Amino acid sequence: MIRVLLADDQTLVRAGFRSILEAEDDVQVVAEARDGAEAVALASAERPDIVLMDIRMPVLDGLEATRRIIADPRLSSVRVIILTTFDLDEHIYGAIKGGASGFLLKDTEPTELLHAIRVVARGDALLAPAITRRLIAEFAGRITDPPPAGELDALTGREREVLDLVARGLSNEDIAARLVISHATAKTHVSRVLAKLGVRDRAQLVVFAYETGLVKPGWLG
Repeated sequence: MIRVLLADDQTLVRAGFRSILEAEDDVQVVAEARDGAEAVALASAERPDIVLMDIRMPVLDGLEATRRIIADPRLSSVRVIILTTFDLDEHIYGAIKGGASGFLLKDTEPTELLHAIRVVARGDALLAPAITRRLIAEFAGRITDPPPAGELDALTGREREVLDLVARGLSNEDIAARLVISHATAKTHVSRVLAKLGVRDRAQLVVFAYETGLVKPGWLG
């Protein structure tokens, strides 16, 4: 069962998401938050698998709420998906860099919403790769404080190759096929890269790959 916390200041928006999610056998809405401060408190109390977090909320906005959740070691298993009305909202880049696992547009189709929640819950692939990569590429060119150059040195040649493929949106299964290795080996490589770079999940690996220049914004075409 995937446990979800809904955080949005609009009652009708929360009701709409709840109706979609609770129609599924493997998803449960455990709480609803009306502002960012309430989202942080409920995340701590309920320990959901996923928080669907609106950006623009009173008391505490979704970005700061996300930072606080990600910074709490007790909530290391909680994944945040940011909700926005704009697919190139400049705040999203900061949210993903800060630890959010991806984002969804509020007008996302129900099937896409459910797919995204399941994907992020299992941590197997980057959420909405085409849109997320496009957004990261858009704002990566504005980076003023890139990661230390030596961080890539901690990775082996194979691990750099895996990082490059993750940044291009490939799942563990895709990486295994591309490198002619087992799925388990691909998963192990990804886990080691995450550990060596000290990041939470694949979304942050994409940000890292752009910021270090391993992947260039122009590759999407």
